[in-house]
Amino acid sequence: MVNNMSEQLKVIISGGGTGGHIFPAISIANAIKAIEPNADILFVGAEGRMEMQRVPDAGYSIIGLPIEGFSRKNPFKNIRVLWKILKCQSKARKIIRDFKPQAVVGVGGYASGPTLKTAAQMGIPTLIQEQNSYAGVTNKLLAKSASKICVAYEGMERFFPADKIIMTGNPVRQQLLNATVTREEAIAQFGLNPSLPTILIIGGSLGARTINESVLGALDSIQSSGIQIIWQTGKFYSQHIAEELAKHAKIDNLFVSDFISNMDVAYTAADLVISRAGASSISELCMLGKPCILVPSPNVAEDHQTKNAMALVQKDAALMVKDADAQSQLIQLAMKVVQDAQQLTSLSTHIKELALPDSANIIAQEVIKLSVKNKN
Repeated sequence: MVNNMSEQLKVIISGGGTGGHIFPAISIANAIKAIEPNADILFVGAEGRMEMQRVPDAGYSIIGLPIEGFSRKNPFKNIRVLWKILKCQSKARKIIRDFKPQAVVGVGGYASGPTLKTAAQMGIPTLIQEQNSYAGVTNKLLAKSASKICVAYEGMERFFPADKIIMTGNPVRQQLLNATVTREEAIAQFGLNPSLPTILIIGGSLGARTINESVLGALDSIQSSGIQIIWQTGKFYSQHIAEELAKHAKIDNLFVSDFISNMDVAYTAADLVISRAGASSISELCMLGKPCILVPSPNVAEDHQTKNAMALVQKDAALMVKDADAQSQLIQLAMKVVQDAQQLTSLSTHIKELALPDSANIIAQEVIKLSVKNKN
C-alpha cells in the first residue's frame, strides 16, 4: 500500500464527452482502486453526455453538471453558456464540499473546467491529464493552479510549467492488452478468411463521415482487391451505409458493424488500422504496435488531431491522409500498404517504441501522493 492514511482516500475524477476521455478516466479509477481498494471515487461529468452511462456501467458513481461548450457559430448562445458555467461552478462547489475529496483529477471534456477551477479555489490539489500533443485552452488555464500535469507527448513545456509536468502517456482500455485469441481465431470471429491481409477501419464510437464515404466510394475496388476489411461505421451513419450497401452486390470480404464491442479481437485480426487521430486511439495503437493510417478529424479544437498524427508521422510510426484527401486516396493507399510486409513491420516497430505501458498506474500513484500531502 502506498497510502497509510487512517481516513478513507476520496478522489473526484472529472471530464468526459467522448470515449477518448472516458476510457482513460475509468482506467485511472481502476488503477487507484488496485492500489487502494477502499478508495471512494466520484466522477463529475456533463449532463446528457456519454459518461453518464459509461461510468455507472464501469461501477462508479457520477454526478452531471449542466455544462456545454462555447459556440463559434452563434456568439449570442455563449451568454447562456457563461451563465451555465457559473451555475456549474456553484454546483461543483457543493459536490466538493459534500464529498470532501483529497484530490481532484481532470481528464478533459466540458465538466473538467468548472470542477478543477473550483477545487483549486477551495485549496484542494488538482491533477490534469492532458492527452493531446497540443494543449487545449481550458487545460492551459487550469495548469496555473494545478499541482501536477500528466502528459503523453514530449515538448509540453510549451504550454505548461515544466516543473509540474510528468511524462506518463495516456491510459488505455485494459481489456485491449489482455487479448488471448490468435490472429486466425480473431479473423474467424468476423467470418473472414485468415489467409487474406486484413484492414480494420474505425472512426470512433459515433463514426467518421469522411472515412465512411471513402469506403463507400471504393466498394468495387475492395470487392476485387484480394484484401478484406472489418469496418466499424459508427451508429450515427449505420442506416445510410446499410442503404448504400443494399444497392451493391454482396461483398464477402467486407465485415460491417455500427459498433464493435470486442475491440481486442478486432485489433488482433488487423494487419493495418485506419483511424481518426484522437489521443486515446493513438495510445491504443502504440501499445498494441499496430501499423496505421491516421485521418485527423478537422472538426476539433485547435486542429489537435493533425498535431497528434504528425507527432507519429515525424517518427515514421504512422502514415497520415488529410481528411480532404481521404475520398481520393485513403482506400487505395491502405490496400497497397497492407500488402507490403516490410512497410508494415517498420511501422509496427516504430509505433511500439512510442508506447508508455504503465500510464494508469503512474497517474494513480501521483493522485495518491497528492492526497497524502493534502492530509498531512
